[in-house]
Amino acid sequence: MRSFTTLQSVAAPLPEADIDTDVIFPARFLLRLDKAGLGKHLFHERRHREGRLTDFVLNRPPYDEARILVAGANFGSGSSREHAVWALADFGIRCVIAPSFGEIFYANCFKNGLLAVVLDADEHALVMAVAQSGEPLRVDLEEQRITLHGGRAVGFEVDPYKRRALLLGLDEIGTILAEDAADIATFERRQHGQYPWLRLEDGRLDRLFADKKGTR
Repeated sequence: MRSFTTLQSVAAPLPEADIDTDVIFPARFLLRLDKAGLGKHLFHERRHREGRLTDFVLNRPPYDEARILVAGANFGSGSSREHAVWALADFGIRCVIAPSFGEIFYANCFKNGLLAVVLDADEHALVMAVAQSGEPLRVDLEEQRITLHGGRAVGFEVDPYKRRALLLGLDEIGTILAEDAADIATFERRQHGQYPWLRLEDGRLDRLFADKKGTR
């Protein structure tokens, strides 16, 4: 998973509430299992009409190069499809800022290297206005701060566990392997000593099945 430390980019404004995961990534593309290439289907019904690109914000310069998305409340509600986050990441979005998120969508962001930032109404309105002006934002996860054009800053908070994992580029499995490897090794040694029959050495499993076949 890619780490996230700081990011500076124009931010695409999407001032709509209750944008669900089916809008972000339509269900008809769910059969695609490879994360690569999903970005072309991001907001597909909004970005395409009759084979042509629409004037949707992510189709318009400079927002077609945006790495930050500023959305309305309850962004990512609806179904739990992780493809919505995969499509955002494949498109190049690294940070989504909103007053609130769908709970599962929010968790999926941090599992896939995206920073989801929750702001209160006044601060969100300020960030949205900067996004609509086309001026860049700078997001600093280490300092938990968004710096606006002109130097004004807005603070935000992220759960310490999620923040550290994203700074280090670790998903849940990566975090366990990085932080608990010694404890896992200790447990395995103790279990092997107490219950040696639970661990088959190389080749013993094949021999066990061969012996069972021979007794039929």
